[in-house]
Amino acid sequence: MEIFKTAFLMVALMLVFIAVGGYVGGEQGMMIAFLMAAGMNLFSYFFSDKLVLKRYNAIPVDESNAHGLYEIVSRLTQKANLPMPKIYIIPEEVPNAFATGRNPSHAAVAVTEGLLKILNENEIEGVLAHELSHVRHYDILTGSVAAILAGAIAMVANFAKIGTITGQNQNSQRNANPVIMLIIAVVMPLAATIIQMAISREREYKADKGAAYLTGHPEWLASALTKLENYSNSYVMQNASEQSAHMFIVNPFSSLTSKLSVLFRTHPSTSDRIAELQRLEQEIKRGM
Repeated sequence: MEIFKTAFLMVALMLVFIAVGGYVGGEQGMMIAFLMAAGMNLFSYFFSDKLVLKRYNAIPVDESNAHGLYEIVSRLTQKANLPMPKIYIIPEEVPNAFATGRNPSHAAVAVTEGLLKILNENEIEGVLAHELSHVRHYDILTGSVAAILAGAIAMVANFAKIGTITGQNQNSQRNANPVIMLIIAVVMPLAATIIQMAISREREYKADKGAAYLTGHPEWLASALTKLENYSNSYVMQNASEQSAHMFIVNPFSSLTSKLSVLFRTHPSTSDRIAELQRLEQEIKRGM
C-alpha cells in the first residue's frame, strides 16, 4: 500500500510540474518541467532522508556515545525482526522524534535532545517503538517524499506568485493569465497541506498501534505523547519546517495551530491518540 502511495506522490509531482510548465512556457516549458520533476523524483527516492536529517542538523550516534538509546533501539528491532537503523540525535530542546529512509534496510530514527531529557526509559521506548513501526510499515519513504513534494509545490506556487506580479512570460509570446496564476499560487499550497494531512493522520494511528503491540505497554507511549504535546503547545522547534512537520511524532507547530486550522492539521489530536492507546491497553490485557 505504501509503495502505491509513494508512486502516487511521485506521479503527482511530475504532473504538477508539467502542467504549470506547459502553461507558463508551452512545449519547451513542459519539457523543462518534466526533466525537473524526473530529477526531483530520483533525488527524493535516494536522498530525501539525508536532506531531512541535514535540515535538522541531526548528529549520528552509536553504542559508544549513546549506549542507552542504542540498547533500546537494538532490543526493539530484534523483537520486530527489523535491521538496525541508523540513530541520530537532533540538537533541539523541544522534545520530538521522527523516522526516515527509503526502506527498513536504509532507515534512520532521530530524537531530539529535549526528548531524552524529559522522558523516562519506558516512554522513550514507546516513542522509538512508534518510529520503528513507521519503518516496519514501509511508510517512511512516503513521509520523506511527501516532504519533498510539499517543498516542490511551494516552489511552484512562488513561481506563480512572481508570474502574477510581473504578468510576463519570457518563454512564450503570450502573457500568462494573472487570474490562473493567482489560482495556482493559492490552491497549490492548500493541495500540499491536504496531501500531508491525508498521509500523516492514518500513519500515526497505525504506528501507535504497532508500538502498543511491540512493547506490550500502550501506556508508555500514551504517557510520552502527553508530555510531548504539553511541550509542543508551549514551544516551537527553532529549525522546524512546515514541509516536514508531518514526519514528527507530534506536530512541531502545535503552539501555532489555531482552532480554524484544525481541519488541516497533519496529525490526529493527541487526546484521540491517547484514547485509542487506552483502548488498545484493555485489548492487550484481555488477550493475556
